[in-house]
Amino acid sequence: MPSDARVVHHGVTPTRRIPSLIDDVRASLLQAPRTLPPKYFYDDRGSQLFEAICETPEYYPTRTEDALLAQASDAIIARVAPDHLIELGSGSSKKTRHLIAACHRAGVATRYWPFEVSSQIMLDAADALVDDYPWLRVDAMSGDYTGGLSNLPLAEDGGRRLFVFLGGTLGNFEPEAAAAMLDEIGALMNPGDALLLGLDRVKDPGVLEAAYDDRAGHTAAFNRNVINVLNRELGGDMPIEAYGHQAVFNEEDERIEMWLVAQQAHEVYFSALDAGFVMQAGEGILTEISRKFTRQTIDDLLARCDMAAMDHFEAENQAYSLILATRA
Repeated sequence: MPSDARVVHHGVTPTRRIPSLIDDVRASLLQAPRTLPPKYFYDDRGSQLFEAICETPEYYPTRTEDALLAQASDAIIARVAPDHLIELGSGSSKKTRHLIAACHRAGVATRYWPFEVSSQIMLDAADALVDDYPWLRVDAMSGDYTGGLSNLPLAEDGGRRLFVFLGGTLGNFEPEAAAAMLDEIGALMNPGDALLLGLDRVKDPGVLEAAYDDRAGHTAAFNRNVINVLNRELGGDMPIEAYGHQAVFNEEDERIEMWLVAQQAHEVYFSALDAGFVMQAGEGILTEISRKFTRQTIDDLLARCDMAAMDHFEAENQAYSLILATRA
């Protein structure tokens, strides 16, 4: 059977309105305290810079999670034996390959359902996967999971589902939004289904801050690049050279915060909005949060969402966690 016959592409209609860049700028950038959602980092240049960040010695999360998945995948598949493997924010499916390889070794003919906003990256990964695994079927789903999950075209065949949400991505959500996301996933879980969740752990602030402010300057360029996105998409005149990159660990909230900090006062105008604002010297724009977790805060979050850990796989020195959870 040709590979393309085993890759089916579905468009997923959001169940709620997804704010546009104009909406987000009007709501959170034009007035203090100024913030931007991190999804606007990832234009072509931003995606290239993030790939470079992942190769820096300071940025441990990607390689730590990848190594932990390589170690734990056989145990995860043995525990769940999923008929359906459903991944939110699948990207290039690089780390998910560990799970599919484990299915292959165990003789588990899972069906893979990646859900990703960047369709071409997802479809290229799907084609490569079915070339490597002749038994595999991929139902690629294009859409934005922040628009809701209830329209996912999942098979209703009674098969066991393993939902996968990796990359520490849940840490980019504020606590209420993170709980709401887990509730949405939980609403799709039947008895016997499971969720594999990747979460970064609280550790030495120096290690955390270095991971988000590498010496090569890739993260600083990645953060500043969102200014290029704003200027290009909204007809802006925001001076990129006027902003410094700052990454700080907020110990009270147990999260890394990435900021763009104005080095001098200046005015900003966006023609697409016919509006602007004045930045004061030293004023910051919060561009990303990345919450870090302890064993207790992980268990508390799961309990809040009527879930419980079946298994908990930890990297060396409790640097990272993969949690296999089910409905409580």
